[in-house]
This record gives sequence, C-alpha cells and structure tokens, in this order.
Amino acid sequence: MAHKTRLLNGGKNLVRNLVLGRSVSTSSKRKTTLLKQLLSSPQLAFLMEAHSGLSARIVEEAGFHGIWGSGLSISAQLGVRDSNEASWTQVLEVAEFMADATHIPILLDADTGFGNFNNARRLVRKLEDRGIAGCCIEDKCFPKTNSLLDGRQQPLADIQEFTLKIKACKDHQRDPDFCVVARVEAFIAGWGLQEALTRAEAYRNAGADAILIHSKKSDPSDIEAFMSQWGNKCPVMIVPTKYFKTPTEHFKELGISTVIWANHNLRASVSAMQNTCHQIMSEQSLVNIESKVASITEIFRLQQDHELRAAENLYLPKK
Repeated sequence: MAHKTRLLNGGKNLVRNLVLGRSVSTSSKRKTTLLKQLLSSPQLAFLMEAHSGLSARIVEEAGFHGIWGSGLSISAQLGVRDSNEASWTQVLEVAEFMADATHIPILLDADTGFGNFNNARRLVRKLEDRGIAGCCIEDKCFPKTNSLLDGRQQPLADIQEFTLKIKACKDHQRDPDFCVVARVEAFIAGWGLQEALTRAEAYRNAGADAILIHSKKSDPSDIEAFMSQWGNKCPVMIVPTKYFKTPTEHFKELGISTVIWANHNLRASVSAMQNTCHQIMSEQSLVNIESKVASITEIFRLQQDHELRAAENLYLPKK
C-alpha cells in the first residue's frame, strides 16, 4: 500500500511540476547569467530572431541558446514601421510574452533606449521585472531610422550623451548579470573606422557588456577592419544580414563573440502567409493547402495545451 501511495504521489508531483513549469533539464541559472555567459564564451554563439511568444518558443525548440527580440520584426508584426511608431510599452508587452514562453535568455533590440538616459534606465528596470536578460541600445537619435533603409539620413547621437546613457543603464540595473549591449552605427551612418573604434571604446569604458558593430555592406570588410584594431577588449556581436554569404567560420577566425540572425523568422512567415493567401484566394479551396501548413494539433502543442490539461486534472473538481 505504501509503495502504491508513493507511485500515486510521484505521478501527482510530475503533473504539478509540469503545471508549474519545472523541469530537471532546465538550467537553474538566471536568464541574465545565461546571456552573460553566452556573450563571453570563447565559442561562437548565435541568437535567433523572434517577435512573438510563439516564434520565441519555436526558436528555443530549434536548439538556439538565446533569442534576439528584433525591433524590426516586432514593429512589423504590429503593422507599423521600424521608426519607434510602436511605443516602448507595446514592445515591452511583446517581450514579456516571449519571456513567458521560453526558458532561454532574450536580448531585446531596444533601439535608442526610447529617449534619453532617463527613458533608457527606466526601460532596463522594466525589462528586469519581466525576465528579459538584456537590451541592445544603438547610438542614433530618437526616433530611430532602420539601419538597412537606403538613402536615409542616419544621424548619430553625441558620443558623450550616449556614453552617459549606457552608464545610466548599468548604474540602475538591479541584477548584476543583466546585459547592456552598445550598438555602434558609425559605419551605417557613413563614418570611418576611427569613429567606430572611438565610439566602441567610449561605450566599453561606460560599462557596456558587449559591442554590436553594425554594417550594411555586402562583404565583411567593415567588420574585418574593426576586429583587426579592437584587440578583444570586450565581446563583439554582428548582424550579417547583408553580408550573409560570408562563411560562418570566418566570423570565428575574426574573434566575433555572437552572431545575430536578425529577421529571418519574420521574413519566412511573411512569405508563407503571402503564398497561402494567394493560393486560397485563387483556388477558393483548402485542398491543396492543408498538407503545406502546420496542423491544428501542432499549434495546440506549441500553445502547450498539455499543460492546461494537466492543470485541469490537478485543480478542477472531478465530476
């Protein structure tokens, strides 16, 4: 009888752990610590873009160890431009759903910090409250302009102003492992290597946990030039959206810390939805579509309906 009782209690504990989100395979480390270790690891790391709770869960299931909360993708899925048309609280709400849906750390693309130092340091506090592991802030003016738009002015922030913004974020974080990444836009704005190095050094001295050096050239020459002079002073991140033909092995050779695949889940979903809509409109039938899309069962699985069923068994009275 005692053995049977232990088995029953064991089964209940398994259900309770499922309901509470406990897993023996889930790291006990904070997400902030996981991100900090990811950035400082001698091994090349990868962050994959997500823009919703569902896409974040898909990224985690694919085996990535971190998520890039893309500003472009989040704004696009809201149907607005990547020009701070979505408010910081709306971005924060999306990021919270992403954090709730996953166990791996999220680095949020926080644009310019949504204002001056005061806005940026308040954002850091709110991100910490919601389980976001870090933010990446770029040294441009608010409202920002997407870096990959052609023929647009990309005015940079004053170096001292942005340096103090980074310092304010670091001074006001409560979790010592929360990561603040400084994104250097000098190459994007048409400045040369020296400007990029000067800005990166100032931001590192202000406490930035990593530098994201950005370029929209179709080759990695800007990145190569920067890394040849940087001297491994702190981790460097890149976004090879435009120089995607560069072998990943080359990034390892340059000493890059982390590669961000910045917008491909959004772009993949747009193509899939466009094709599906056009085909259904043309054929006025689902016959040729059903086999090409995820099953309803798969959607329920990604929504973790199994957890709700377990919770119902545990918390609803039995009829």
